[in-house]
Amino acid sequence: MPAKTVTLRKSSSKSGSKAVPSKSESSRTAVVKKATEKYAPTRKQLNPLHIAIAGNIGAGKTTLTTLLAKQMKWEPHFEDVDDNPYLNDFYEDMQRWSFNLQIYFLNSRFEQVSKIRQSGKTIIQDRTIYEDAHIFAPNLHSMGLMTTRDFNNYQSLFSVMSKFVSPPDLLIYLRASVPTLVHQIGKRGREYENSIRIDYLKRLNERYEAWISTYELGKLLIIDVDDLNYADNPEDLGKVINKINGEINGLF
Repeated sequence: MPAKTVTLRKSSSKSGSKAVPSKSESSRTAVVKKATEKYAPTRKQLNPLHIAIAGNIGAGKTTLTTLLAKQMKWEPHFEDVDDNPYLNDFYEDMQRWSFNLQIYFLNSRFEQVSKIRQSGKTIIQDRTIYEDAHIFAPNLHSMGLMTTRDFNNYQSLFSVMSKFVSPPDLLIYLRASVPTLVHQIGKRGREYENSIRIDYLKRLNERYEAWISTYELGKLLIIDVDDLNYADNPEDLGKVINKINGEINGLF
């Protein structure tokens, strides 16, 4: 299924009391409201959907998930980062902890997808189970950071699990260059990410592009984020929401 690539350019962008919103807050609300109303959902479109956001470390998945959940009244499901017992150890010694980390993510996301399909709600998901199997685990193996024995074990487990997993109704891929990733990783200031190497991000980007170029499990929307600031710019967010709504309309 052909993907649509969206390239959006940045446009130029204090809140008051609850009773009297500030001018900037009112402007942001008006822009986003206009975007969400452009494609008024029909009764059929109110059926629950599974929408997932994919992308490299620092691409802006969590930010967009949060914003879409708020503006579209969807339920967000986030990647288990804060409570992950392996992340700190992994970034300190990737070779020792790579298999443990990937198994943890695989189990966590399998459980997450199972709950999504049973929820009866429209869910926006931060990262997918497919990224672990097609990007992160193979990359660790190719770098010599996961043994062939462990990698084969992991792939076998994923193969079994994938038979019980339904793909998202819409996959949104956030495409970002390495400089953008580095900037955004530094901006969020997670201590355990300080040791991430540029060549590691570059390898992941290459694998993401290879995976996306062959993705045929469902509808796909590609958004280039290098010149996009939906976190702070309501016009950029509005454009993204318009594109997503257009794709959702096409599902019916």
